[in-house]
Amino acid sequence: MAPFRNKFAVVALVAGVASAFGAGPAAAADYPSQPIRVIVPFAPGGSTDIVARIVTQRMGQELGQTLVVENKGGAGGAIGAAEAARAKPDGYTLSIATVSTLAVLPACRPKDLPYDPLTDFVPVTNFANVPNVIEVNPKFPAKDFKEFVAALKANPGKYSYGSSGTCSVLHLFGEAFKLATDTDAVHVPYKGSGPAVTDAVGGQIEIMFDNLPSSMPQIQAGNLRAMAVAWPERLASLKDVPTLAEAGYPQLNQPAWYGLLAPKGTPPEIVKKLRDAAVVALKDPKVIETLEKQGAAPSGNTPEEFAKEIKVQFDWAKDVVAKGNIKLE
Repeated sequence: MAPFRNKFAVVALVAGVASAFGAGPAAAADYPSQPIRVIVPFAPGGSTDIVARIVTQRMGQELGQTLVVENKGGAGGAIGAAEAARAKPDGYTLSIATVSTLAVLPACRPKDLPYDPLTDFVPVTNFANVPNVIEVNPKFPAKDFKEFVAALKANPGKYSYGSSGTCSVLHLFGEAFKLATDTDAVHVPYKGSGPAVTDAVGGQIEIMFDNLPSSMPQIQAGNLRAMAVAWPERLASLKDVPTLAEAGYPQLNQPAWYGLLAPKGTPPEIVKKLRDAAVVALKDPKVIETLEKQGAAPSGNTPEEFAKEIKVQFDWAKDVVAKGNIKLE
């Protein structure tokens, strides 16, 4: 995409978010008057599911209605995201935004994706930023990141790595790693991080590129060994694990994020109520503590700021897909 088009896309996305907060009727004054459905476009047990449940439970208390999380996995998140995009814009069907659904899939499927990531949704807020982690089964013949890269270089194609699906953000994380380190490993896609982590622990795959929350319990239990994390600084919970920037690969040092979306056309009053409730939830000490135990850092930014984050990751994904010649199988 040319620089001019990139700039235009950012302006269009942010303008669309800003327009959602313009003047409008107070038709949503009694919102919410019934439970709210929140689509998580991945299987239970992964980082998206974990973060969504932590935050939406507290949001429900603030809004006076239950936010019911519904897992709709498959096709790298496209099935759940497409259903959310088609939902009635009344605030009673929301969805969780991920780098996979709003950046990676559009990069992999520019012609046949059943939704437009930049126009079919209204960003509400980014719930949390989450470190990415490279980890191995404890039997893998490497004790640190340097040895890990050396083992891959010495054995191209010997080892396999798992991700949350073909053309998911974790798939692109793995492919971006291979491009940066000039190594090779076989990609094994799963229907979410949860089942992939299970197989990494069991030894069916040797390597896992993951978001930290879904792997942290296994790392802490010694069932997986962290090689490096994508985060601005070393994590207190993994103080002996270097960041990818420290390891010499700053271009890989990008965290993931999970946020809240509403369908295009959702009334601005509803979007504001949802964002306000999310901010209250993300300032709750218990929510902060629970998220931080999972390795996630609360955000709660504005819709405009979240829209810009989405566009940055959208451009990154297009670049990795093009350089890696990645295609959906």
